[in-house]
Amino acid sequence: MSGAEAGPEGAAREARTGAGGATGGGLAVSVDKDTGVAVLTLDRPDRLNAVDLATAAELVAAWRAFRFDDTVRAVVVTGAGRRAFCTGIDRAADVPQPGSPYMVDDPLATIGPKANDLWKPVIAAVNGIACGGAFYLLGESEFVVADEEASFFDPHTTYGMVSAYESVYLAQRMPFGEVARCQAARRAATVKAQSATADNRITMTAEMTTLTRELDRRLSDGIEVRLLWRPHDDVCLVAVSDARTEESFAIEVRPGEKPTDVFNHPYAYAASRPKLAAIAS
Repeated sequence: MSGAEAGPEGAAREARTGAGGATGGGLAVSVDKDTGVAVLTLDRPDRLNAVDLATAAELVAAWRAFRFDDTVRAVVVTGAGRRAFCTGIDRAADVPQPGSPYMVDDPLATIGPKANDLWKPVIAAVNGIACGGAFYLLGESEFVVADEEASFFDPHTTYGMVSAYESVYLAQRMPFGEVARCQAARRAATVKAQSATADNRITMTAEMTTLTRELDRRLSDGIEVRLLWRPHDDVCLVAVSDARTEESFAIEVRPGEKPTDVFNHPYAYAASRPKLAAIAS
């Protein structure tokens, strides 16, 4: 790997063109050198962030690269879009298997950080569905933060397969009763975030922000306006806080709008102060 390709981003790119010349491009890697936080985003929203063989190789390469990158002190792993964190193996993936019925090759067995000897803190930020092989990632993360719309289930039993590793990982993250229901139900039993967080091993937040970065800030007449970028789903927001009324709100920049156009009009927010005060009262 050349100097220009060094680091986690380069390792992930190398993995994409590694085995078999695959170019899946299913993993987005970003590193904030100022904070020491890296973000891994499963970037296949059209496949509900299911992991194909190329993406599995990218994950392995990224985790192992982070071991040697001293500028990375913690990692956030999440999924693109709002529908799913990860739905396990991509059912369209062609996974060669040994001829013996007593052996099986699981391509997701080594996609987690601990399987790759990474012992830096990892936070899994769960949005939407997390099922099956997703638990290789959740089980090897130190912290799991779930959106209130998140749901967890294991489909193995539905397909006549043994629920094994996934259930063991689940048991480390949510109440045993919910895990047993997922494991024993013939049809995939879903555990909603409210149930999964009952014993506080998974943290639920009403508005999950995986890693929001401030791009710019300005102040006008006591109203602070910040331009934010949410890498998780590539959305820009304008956050407004009024020091006098202590009211605050955030506006997502809609498709077709320019973030800077929305951001560069703080006087419009100053004009709305009486309205904000009326809401507060």
